[in-house]
Amino acid sequence: MWFVIIGLAIFFTLIYCVLILFYYTWFKQLKYFKPDETLKPATCFSVIIPARNEEENIERCVSSILQNDYPENLYEVIVVDDFSDDATAVTIKKMQKHFSNLRLIELKNFVEPKLNSYKKKSIETAILNSSYEWIVTTDADCVVSKHWLKLFDNFIQTNDPVFIAAPVRFFNNNSFISIFQCLDFLSLQGITAASVSAGFLSMCNGANLGYKKEAFNAVNGFKGVDNIASGDDMLLMHKIQHPFPNKIGYLFNKEIIVTTPPMPDVKRFINQRIRWASKATSYSDKKIFLVLLLVYIFNFCLFTLPFIAIFDHQLFYYWLAFLVLKTGCEFIFLFPVAKFFDQRKLLWWFPLMQPFHIVYTVVSGFLGKFGKYEWKGRTVK
Repeated sequence: MWFVIIGLAIFFTLIYCVLILFYYTWFKQLKYFKPDETLKPATCFSVIIPARNEEENIERCVSSILQNDYPENLYEVIVVDDFSDDATAVTIKKMQKHFSNLRLIELKNFVEPKLNSYKKKSIETAILNSSYEWIVTTDADCVVSKHWLKLFDNFIQTNDPVFIAAPVRFFNNNSFISIFQCLDFLSLQGITAASVSAGFLSMCNGANLGYKKEAFNAVNGFKGVDNIASGDDMLLMHKIQHPFPNKIGYLFNKEIIVTTPPMPDVKRFINQRIRWASKATSYSDKKIFLVLLLVYIFNFCLFTLPFIAIFDHQLFYYWLAFLVLKTGCEFIFLFPVAKFFDQRKLLWWFPLMQPFHIVYTVVSGFLGKFGKYEWKGRTVK
């Protein structure tokens, strides 16, 4: 019996390590985007920010966008207040007195509060009421660089895409939960970039995303995935990929990075990851689901082997060997990723975080499929 278990563990370990090394190769093949400084700003943007109870963050987020070195007449910022019961809307109304291109949409004026995906409905409503050809989304707790829109514009003029994924980084406040999230998110962002580089589109993040309004309309927006609480980014990318297979780009430039805070505690972190995991079976491209399944089974093996080793202590040494292989391959992959995001110092913590990462992967993956979670004060099944 133990031979079967060890055989399966060896198989999944080897497959997993090969996959991670492929990601490493694809990431290294990414070409750093150097903007053409001779191009003048020409793209008109509607920047959409869904916001629910974000009074502590929304002014900082919107201000960072409005301070961009981009012509004011070429973009608008649309904040969608998602049934907030704090001062989110009040804050935006005050800012509107100073910025003519800042708009507020209150979702309560458009829909009844009985939805499963308020964020998708917020974005959809904003797009219907937007003025410009390109949609750019970010989150209400994010901060963007002053060259953010300029880089989007330059990339659009240079590459003629219809969908652009761009990098996101957690800032580190040096707490344990913060360091853990930064490292975990580094791996997700690295896989995002590597996958787009390889043409195998698996992930992107709505905190830093751009797409043509006509592409959104061409795939009927979120229709077909609007009942899924998460996926306003990845599921939309997969829908757009089908009619526009060679029009998806990744903007690989440090100055386009959007910065966002990690979850402040374990409960909210787990709820966030359950929310992300909940869409795993909704991908139209089943290869993505198979990759996610491989990752889950591999981590499940590493999770269960120490318990089985109680009955046969030799299994513990196998588990230790698998853990070393996992850590080594992931470290090789993460090194250039952490360098790009200027977070290499965090890699000292990486081996210590491995046991916690295995447990969280198994728990969040299971609850993402069979459990429920709380998000923004709402319980989602």
